[in-house]
Amino acid sequence: MAATLHAAVVVAVLVAAAVLVKCDAVVTVTCAGAVPARSRPEVVSITQFGGVGDGRTLNTWAFRKAVYRIQHQRRRGGTTLLVPAGTWLTGSFNLTSHMTLFLARGAVLKAAQDTRSWPLVEPLPSYGRGRELPGARYASFIHGDGLRDVVITGDKGVIDGQGDVWWNMWRGRTLQHTRPNLLELMHSSGIHISNIVLKNSPFWNIHPVYCDNVVITNMIILAPHDSPNTDGVDPDSSTNVCIEDSYISTGDDLIAIKSGWDEYGIAYGRPSSGITIRRVRGSSPFSGIAIGSEASGGVSNVLVEDCNIFNSGYGIQIKTNVGRGGYIRNVTINNVRMNNMRNGLRIAGDVGDHPDEHFNQLALPTVDAVSIKNVWGINVQQPGSLEGIRNSPFTRICLSNVKLFGWRNASWKCRDVHGAAVGVQPGPCAELTTSLSSGFCSY
Repeated sequence: MAATLHAAVVVAVLVAAAVLVKCDAVVTVTCAGAVPARSRPEVVSITQFGGVGDGRTLNTWAFRKAVYRIQHQRRRGGTTLLVPAGTWLTGSFNLTSHMTLFLARGAVLKAAQDTRSWPLVEPLPSYGRGRELPGARYASFIHGDGLRDVVITGDKGVIDGQGDVWWNMWRGRTLQHTRPNLLELMHSSGIHISNIVLKNSPFWNIHPVYCDNVVITNMIILAPHDSPNTDGVDPDSSTNVCIEDSYISTGDDLIAIKSGWDEYGIAYGRPSSGITIRRVRGSSPFSGIAIGSEASGGVSNVLVEDCNIFNSGYGIQIKTNVGRGGYIRNVTINNVRMNNMRNGLRIAGDVGDHPDEHFNQLALPTVDAVSIKNVWGINVQQPGSLEGIRNSPFTRICLSNVKLFGWRNASWKCRDVHGAAVGVQPGPCAELTTSLSSGFCSY
């Protein structure tokens, strides 16, 4: 049986790799190879640990037993845990190092909805409290802390967070703690997530926090547009993160780069850097691609290119606030297409709430060296707003070949911002000069 399982998983991984190679024949630029979906010498099935995929049996103990066995046997090269076709109801469980969680075609990993017995974890130190409520927070559905070499992949299997019970608690203001993310990895490195469908997350979908070397590729992430705070992917105080070739449609930002919240993020001091976002498409009532607003540890060296955002509130949004501190710098956004947007581009210094009354009003963030080029949009109500902070104006904001068409007489809104613009329609605001010929804004 083990040999058959191993052969099936290897074939599925090779087919996925073949699809990637075929795609790369057309589009060769990729960062996904930084952390490949490696094959494992051993494959075990969740059924070997008593799992039953009938949609009714609770499999929490089976998943925990399987992970415990993988963790303690320590097979050279690691072990794949196969989830076969079926509906597998389970509560929250942890992963371990040198492990692949593989969801076969037809497999649905479904979160239990018993919120009363959901485990709690400590708040993140860079947030100081739960993001929604003070104190502890609910553990993510699938969780990992201090791990290395973890792969979560499959043959279009599904992870369903069944978030409606949590969304209704949020709407009814009956939450006791901050809602669980669907998938959270902390203090981990060598993470690969690909070829599965995530849906109906209670809160954020994928949250790598304090991580390094993360690849997220060929994903489908779905939640209703009225589902609260169901961000798609939120790299948080993490470095060398690659997000590519994915479709996201959720109730909040498709991707939001973060690094801690006000005085707690400043004190923890771990930035997000080396973030690449490429060939992502999708829609959201909020932002397509966002940076912030929780960016108190700093965000730098971000590349966004070849993305398609439609039916959304904001195409690109960089957001911060007085009290955040930190910095957002060295951001390049290139070749983004938009359709049916409320606002094409927004860089704002007055967005986001605070964890408590102890934030430092003198902690002013800086936004510097942002290059936005080759952006084209239709049916855009408001082309953009670039509104900095009076005592910390945004600097070196460079727009080139940015054309956003929509309502007649629509114009840019600008204040406390410096930079340059050329080839911008509608015409740029006076705060941006019409020359890119010198300094940072040279192309």
